[in-house]
Amino acid sequence: MDIFTPQFLITLEGLVKMHHSIYHDVPPQGIYFERLVKEAFTRSSIPFTEVKATTRNAPKADIIVGGIRLSLKTETGESTKPDSITITKLCTTEKGPWEAESLINHALSHLSRYDYILMLRSVWERPVIHYQLIDIPITILKMIEGKEMETVERRKGKQSLAANIHDGDKKIFRVLFDAADGKCTVRNLLVSECQILTTFDVQI
Repeated sequence: MDIFTPQFLITLEGLVKMHHSIYHDVPPQGIYFERLVKEAFTRSSIPFTEVKATTRNAPKADIIVGGIRLSLKTETGESTKPDSITITKLCTTEKGPWEAESLINHALSHLSRYDYILMLRSVWERPVIHYQLIDIPITILKMIEGKEMETVERRKGKQSLAANIHDGDKKIFRVLFDAADGKCTVRNLLVSECQILTTFDVQI
């Protein structure tokens, strides 16, 4: 069942524009985006029995819609690229052995907690913000399974590990397990490999 109905998309676009009527040149992110998504689902005529947010900062879905688990992400900085995505924190990896197999398994376990990843992106071209609302397929991110990782820095203690993820000869994204802050980051994920649900512009 497609939960991203036309009614939901139109309602969320309107709420984002309403947000800008208050925060002129500040795109919604974090808890503000979560609240807008929850409100859009609640206002839309969708065939779900319940829309609820979950405990903030918990390692689980940000919002649950009729039992369907969503992770909500934003990429709103002025360096956002129109064709490639950065997920600055797919998950944290503070616990467990710091070695490739364990880190990958931890990320895969984290991804298993979601049914969808919904991302709001803002591509800046002042005085306009070009918005993209994107469904990032979890199956693509799970392509990290079994990949060999390389050390990407020389430092004392834990080393950051990374790998380029390909589909045949095509590079889809790069995954990084950053030893400095314990985060798993996804870089240069091709927008073309994801589903753009809607686009719209906001004048700032």
